[in-house]
Amino acid sequence: MAQVLEFKLPDLGEGLTEAEVVRWLVEVGDVVAVDQPVVEVETAKAMVEVPCPYGGVVTARFGEEGTELPVGAPLLTVAVGSAEATESRGASGGPSDDGAGSEASGNVLVGYGTGAPAARRRRVRPTPVGQAPTTAAHPAPTTAAHLAPATAADPAPVTAARSAPVRASAPAPTSVPVLGAVDPQGPVAVISPLVRKLARQHGLDLRQVAGSGRDGLILRTDVESAIRAADEDAAAVLSTPARPEPDTSGERIPLRGVRGAVAEKLSRSRREIPDATCWVDADATGLMAARAAMNAAGPKVSVLALLARICTAALARFPELNSTVDAEAREIVRLTGVHLGFAAQTERGLVVPVVRDAHTRNAESIGAEIARLTEAARDGKLTPAQLTGGTFTLNNYGVFGVDGSTPIINHPEAAMLGVGRIVPKPWVHEGELAVRQVVQLSLTFDHRVCDGGTAGGFLRYVADCVEQPVVLLRTL
Repeated sequence: MAQVLEFKLPDLGEGLTEAEVVRWLVEVGDVVAVDQPVVEVETAKAMVEVPCPYGGVVTARFGEEGTELPVGAPLLTVAVGSAEATESRGASGGPSDDGAGSEASGNVLVGYGTGAPAARRRRVRPTPVGQAPTTAAHPAPTTAAHLAPATAADPAPVTAARSAPVRASAPAPTSVPVLGAVDPQGPVAVISPLVRKLARQHGLDLRQVAGSGRDGLILRTDVESAIRAADEDAAAVLSTPARPEPDTSGERIPLRGVRGAVAEKLSRSRREIPDATCWVDADATGLMAARAAMNAAGPKVSVLALLARICTAALARFPELNSTVDAEAREIVRLTGVHLGFAAQTERGLVVPVVRDAHTRNAESIGAEIARLTEAARDGKLTPAQLTGGTFTLNNYGVFGVDGSTPIINHPEAAMLGVGRIVPKPWVHEGELAVRQVVQLSLTFDHRVCDGGTAGGFLRYVADCVEQPVVLLRTL
């Protein structure tokens, strides 16, 4: 009576936990001999043929080709001691014992096999058509070619009806060199010989392929998808008209000194601060008239000094804009003092001197400090302390003859007010069209510290003070 035995996927060594079924070598109903290869599987290390330790009739197979099976999962079942198996063994000259262990497996994989002495593998010559098969008088010695794992490029071995057991030997190395690897010391995520060969044929760098298998395993479908994508990219390049390479010749100016420091600070601002800009046109006729009256009565005060004083008053009403963001602590830090920076263009580049404690100064005091710092900037005598620690910046780009801009925030501050040129323009004043002194004001702010309502309120207050300087009398 036949006994049905289950053959499970053995541990193939190297700590591998699964294998992909590449090709079945037997069908249900086939008679298999002890140690006959029954399935070709692909692991993270190599492609191997798995021999069955039982002789009999295949009654079931588990796993379609392309399916991944974990170690210990059923591969197939074999009916041992059946009439078909007995006839097959008898015809091939082997023993015909009905016992399941009548033929010991010479293959020893982790998890199954025996330690019985292994017979020598006989070399079988191909039989010409029309000639009866013959057996070699003396078996050929086992060679390394017989013991090496099969690959897709290897031809299927020619065997007799009953394969002789393979001589037990040291397992073939499962670690294979990675082809196309960029770093020879770093492993590529799971590449089998088939995958490597396919990638090599198409010039594909396997380090650029994302594996869809378990733990990032690169499967054949991943490589095929990458090849298709590369072909599509190549076709797109061929269909695109050739463009001349950009001319990179010319003078090269190192980014160092003041220019380098400015470049780094502005780049950091763009990287780290989610900024937004709002702007408004304002009638500055009233501001210019107030300045003329002030200069007639005492020391001259610059337009920049008046705008700076307006800024300190606006920051007292909207302290959110006199702050900084501590990204690591995820906190907004509102600063108690206003240290007002102003942009100054010098021969050495753009610098931002800082008027300390501007919130405690009047327009005349702020103007005097701006004049002193500007002179020091032009002479190149500003100290690092005079160029750092600002909490808000005023940028008067109107001196360059432009109307508007979108200023870049002076990191790590939270806002900057930009002022364009003050020029005569048509304006509706008290219901009548008139020529007025008009200026455009722009506010760039860190959207993390406030929303548009706060920014708009700040800018509107500044514009109101420009149009009606008497508004400042409440804070003077």
